[in-house]
Amino acid sequence: MLSLQPIAHSANLARRVGVALGSLSVTLYFCLLVIGRAALGRLRREHVDGYTRAWSAVLLRLVRMHMTVQGQCPDFNDGRRYLILCTHSSHYDIPASFVAMPGSIRMLAKSELYRIPFLGRAMLAAEFPSVARHNPQQARRDLLRARQMMESGIVLWAAPEGTRSADGHLQPFKKGCFHLALDTDAMIVPVAIRGIQHVLPARTWRLNLDQPVQLLIGSAIDASRYDRESLATLMADTRQSMEVLLQGAEAPPLAPLEVPVVVENCAR
Repeated sequence: MLSLQPIAHSANLARRVGVALGSLSVTLYFCLLVIGRAALGRLRREHVDGYTRAWSAVLLRLVRMHMTVQGQCPDFNDGRRYLILCTHSSHYDIPASFVAMPGSIRMLAKSELYRIPFLGRAMLAAEFPSVARHNPQQARRDLLRARQMMESGIVLWAAPEGTRSADGHLQPFKKGCFHLALDTDAMIVPVAIRGIQHVLPARTWRLNLDQPVQLLIGSAIDASRYDRESLATLMADTRQSMEVLLQGAEAPPLAPLEVPVVVENCAR
């Protein structure tokens, strides 16, 4: 198994600037691709799937991340609604998930991201739902739209902690995504990413290259077996599953994935 001891290979200023400019450039490139195709009426869901994975792969290559994937991913095409709930200790959690998992995955994003030029328009065209965290009425409308997207086959990715953890430990969970899971009778797929907090520690500009990272996929939790009165139980069960994964418990073997980045697979 891959050692998750952090590697002391801190990027110098020139490298950090290069990674930042490279990340901005590739993000702008794919935003323009999405916006352009959408304007011509030629943007399809499968195009967005490919763009998000290609964008993610470049971001991971820029920091030379060494990622392994462990656990069995569900069949996202079985007609059920799926909600990936992931630990959140780095900006790289999202691209790591896009690269490692199949399906039409879209992030449940905070509404502030839609104010960013080009990125906001691209996310809207690419079916990334937003959530207005400080406006309860709008948040309810946003969650209704997210439900409609799930029913159309989109797999939503969300971070129940709401904000990044500085040390990789789980923070308190927010209730919003669990209400969505209950409303849609979703299958919750718990995911934990170990070691990723060392790549770009929260609230710092310290960038570490060649970091070993392990993405673990837990057994799906059927939210249809819970009701409104047992919301706290659903949250606790999901948290326990993610805690077990963070502790490095063995997940079931994962078949090799066809992803646009070199991933070291623990199942080999």
